[in-house]
Amino acid sequence: MTQSGGGGGGVHHHLNHHGLCCLSAAALPAPDAPPTPEPEAGGAAVAVAGVLHKWTNYGRGWRERWFSLHDGVLSYSKIRRDASAAADEDGGGGGGGEVRLIGGASARIGGARRPDKPVGVVCLKLSAFRESKSDDRRFYIFSPTKTLHLKTDSKEDRVAWIEALILARSFYSLRSLSGRITFVQSDVSVSTARLRNRMQQEGLNESLIQECEQIVLTEFSSFRKQLKLCYEDQLSLFGSCRHHFEEGKDASIIQGALTRNDFSSSRHGNFSEYSTTESDEFEKQDGGDLTCEDESTFFDAADYFIEPNDRSSAMLSSTSCGEGLLDIQMEDSSHLLPQIKRRSKLPEPTEKERGISLWSIIKDSVGKDLTRVCLPVYFNEPLSSLQKGFEDLEYSHLLDQAYQYGKMGNSLMRILKVAAFAVSGYASSVARPCKPFNPLLGETYEADFPERGVRFFAEKVSHHPMLIACHCEGKGWKFWGDSNLKSKFWGQSIQVDPIGVLTVEFDDGEIFQWSKVTTTIHNLILGKLYCSHHGTMHIKGNRQYSCKLKFKEPSLLDRNPHLVQGFVEDDDGNKPSFLIGKWDENMYYSNLDTSKVKSVDQLKGAVLLWEKNKPSPNPTRYNLSSFAITLNELSPDLQDKLPPTDSRLRPDQRHLENGEYEKANAEKLRLERRQRMSSKLQDNGWKPRWFQKDGEDGTYRFKGGYWEAREHGQWDDCLDIFGEFSET
Repeated sequence: MTQSGGGGGGVHHHLNHHGLCCLSAAALPAPDAPPTPEPEAGGAAVAVAGVLHKWTNYGRGWRERWFSLHDGVLSYSKIRRDASAAADEDGGGGGGGEVRLIGGASARIGGARRPDKPVGVVCLKLSAFRESKSDDRRFYIFSPTKTLHLKTDSKEDRVAWIEALILARSFYSLRSLSGRITFVQSDVSVSTARLRNRMQQEGLNESLIQECEQIVLTEFSSFRKQLKLCYEDQLSLFGSCRHHFEEGKDASIIQGALTRNDFSSSRHGNFSEYSTTESDEFEKQDGGDLTCEDESTFFDAADYFIEPNDRSSAMLSSTSCGEGLLDIQMEDSSHLLPQIKRRSKLPEPTEKERGISLWSIIKDSVGKDLTRVCLPVYFNEPLSSLQKGFEDLEYSHLLDQAYQYGKMGNSLMRILKVAAFAVSGYASSVARPCKPFNPLLGETYEADFPERGVRFFAEKVSHHPMLIACHCEGKGWKFWGDSNLKSKFWGQSIQVDPIGVLTVEFDDGEIFQWSKVTTTIHNLILGKLYCSHHGTMHIKGNRQYSCKLKFKEPSLLDRNPHLVQGFVEDDDGNKPSFLIGKWDENMYYSNLDTSKVKSVDQLKGAVLLWEKNKPSPNPTRYNLSSFAITLNELSPDLQDKLPPTDSRLRPDQRHLENGEYEKANAEKLRLERRQRMSSKLQDNGWKPRWFQKDGEDGTYRFKGGYWEAREHGQWDDCLDIFGEFSET
């Protein structure tokens, strides 16, 4: 407090208002308290500001934004063009005092342009950041709700920003540990000078003037104390819930992001939240995490108290920019789902496997339907075709994202995600040398994966032709279809032509349908065994968009195998988006025509839609993925709930998984003899238990009732198809 004017002058007090997400500040002393000493340079709160280039979306690219770092909070705002406005603000950074500017571009803010109100806030307490390895001007900031892609004008500017972030986070953390709730002085001034002048004009004596000044100061001090108490009450409420996202699941999102991208600690060893990486995996996604700034969006405590079922939609709707090529970073809500531990490897085999010649088995079957050829168990993998159907849903999160995009009104991103899902089902077919078990008539398979938010069921509904029907329910969508495989053996290769339609229906009524492409298995006799997928996939929608994907057929001179190219088309024949990728690696989209390029590396600015998961850390000779390894797992608790028709209870398949090859082969021969009776069962009027034919299109649809029967253990009407039987 200082006095000015005649006989002691006016009194000035500074009061600063801070948002709830800012928990640390310099203490405001009481009027009669001694002045607070200035903190040492090493412990002073960081207050820096400047212009950074922020990635917004594919259509708008990099945009200049005014960033301000103060008291552990990084805020950013658009830069308004206003020739008549003087930039007498620090850009909404909050707090008074001297602000250090970073970068030469920051000088351009003065005079001609000035910052708008903040459109985003990031609390460094809950954030991590790292430099780009491929571009010495880029760096990234990760928060529980979004990722900021930022770029400076020079390498030196990036170093300055990173150092400021590290210092701010360190200072903020130390102050949080002190346990003090603090209050900050600001630029709001209260002066008694005008009161003194007016009283002097009235001819009042000096003692009365000083007494009136003291009354004003006392009232202001009382007001300040009340405001501080209110401030402390709000912080107390915030602090009582803060551990939910400081020490709980939300903090793990940051750590999970660092782990998923293999981020390793760099020279700033004391700050594990800052890192660099030699890997280019994250660089491929630059521009993939797009954001929208049409409306101010703040992520503070309120975002963490939304009900679990509404949280994802609320976050998405708050950042929705409507239709167009806008890929908003989806909130990861997997931490809200049950966490179930599943196995990560198959049992160790109990017997040594014997080699056998495939040619000796199938040389007399050239030109025949391979489904009628009996092969020894050595050529099988410990999964049935029913379980393989569920393996196609390994990337079901793409449909979750498609559903959310549709809710936001972004139909284009919805069909792009559906297209990526349709391609992702082929990713697990690479280097899978063995065939799945052919199910028995009436055989079923269930997959209840609450940690993924999906529930799947399949049944073999016909023996000849062999027909499998499936039904899956996810978060806001249903998936169903039936599939019949026609295969021919041509000596050196096997061609498999899928027949059937797959359907995805979202809860808002939008439907997409497609059929799978042809699969060919090469080099059965000589050379390295491999498979290829080729043909055209048409994804037809019942509303605005459809999609066409071309799976390139391999050739001897082909240096870019597994290529998939395509486009999205609207009802008027326009092509708003194009797709490119590999069915065993990833899929991207772009607004540029992908038919003229041979790989995504030749396409600038393509945005990632889907990427294949990493291979299993426990490989087997079957080359199963981590997801596929879990499909035949049978715990004692689950065994008590399954019907006698479930694939997990099939004895030859179970023996094969355990490495009991002699028992597996004997059981397979026994069950194949029983399988030959299936045609008689069909001729005698056998009907599927859980599916029925749809009168409109002839596909099999799930009747329902399975999960209810499972809950009550009512399997009395289910045949023991794997048990002993009499041929009479």
